[in-house]
Amino acid sequence: MNNYETVFILTPVLSDVQMKEAVEKFKTILTNEGAKIVNEENWGLRKLAYPIQKKSTGFYAMLEFEADPAVIAKLEINFRRDERVIRFLTFRQDKFAHQYAEKRRNLKSPKKEEVKEN
Repeated sequence: MNNYETVFILTPVLSDVQMKEAVEKFKTILTNEGAKIVNEENWGLRKLAYPIQKKSTGFYAMLEFEADPAVIAKLEINFRRDERVIRFLTFRQDKFAHQYAEKRRNLKSPKKEEVKEN
């Protein structure tokens, strides 16, 4: 099993509920194929560097997961078929990227726990 990270941009005309449904759809595709979701981040509505399909903003989402290489092909086919997805990028993390991602997750975790305690 390899470590992967995928970032995808959803069209800005979606409501929050529709955006969450789209992210859940891709998470279920991964889990049904035997992947383990390690981290999920919603980066929200952001301005694009250049217009894509005449849109200047989009909802960014990032999924970090462990999976077999065959799962990636199925995930990317579903990205291409879904009209809500403007762009996507999936890459395999090498050991250095994986270590960096773990450190980044660990730095974020204590802040969330402090907020919950207060």
